Amino acid sequence: MSIPYSGTFRRSGGVVSAIGKQLRAVNLKAAKRITVKFDPFSDNVSHTRNFVHYISAPKIALTNPNCVLKTEIVCDRREPTVDITLLPAIAEKAKVDNITLKSANLTCLEILQLLNKYVSALAPPEQVATITKLDKKKGKKK
Repeated sequence: MSIPYSGTFRRSGGVVSAIGKQLRAVNLKAAKRITVKFDPFSDNVSHTRNFVHYISAPKIALTNPNCVLKTEIVCDRREPTVDITLLPAIAEKAKVDNITLKSANLTCLEILQLLNKYVSALAPPEQVATITKLDKKKGKKK
């Protein structure tokens, strides 16, 4: 009697590569404002702080330069939250104005996965411009 193989052919890259993969997929075109509220003296706040650090990177900010990232530090022992306000056109289509993630018991990877699931999925698809051979030739002559 043999045991069926249930593994993978190679090892996973770990949490760091999973966070990198989620960061490459982030698209903030559907977001108007992201507000992160947390108490710095709380127990489960390190993942929320890491999320703020990752989301404030210049590459992520370039996905929507009009999106405002605001961090609010509160000292009233409330749990950390991430509030995402959607653009009016997308909010009307999705029938949702705000998305609130309570991140007290979530890791940074889980917060990024939820951001991609609920915000990046609502982003309008990019228009791919097709360049014909004639347009390429005109560009070279100029």
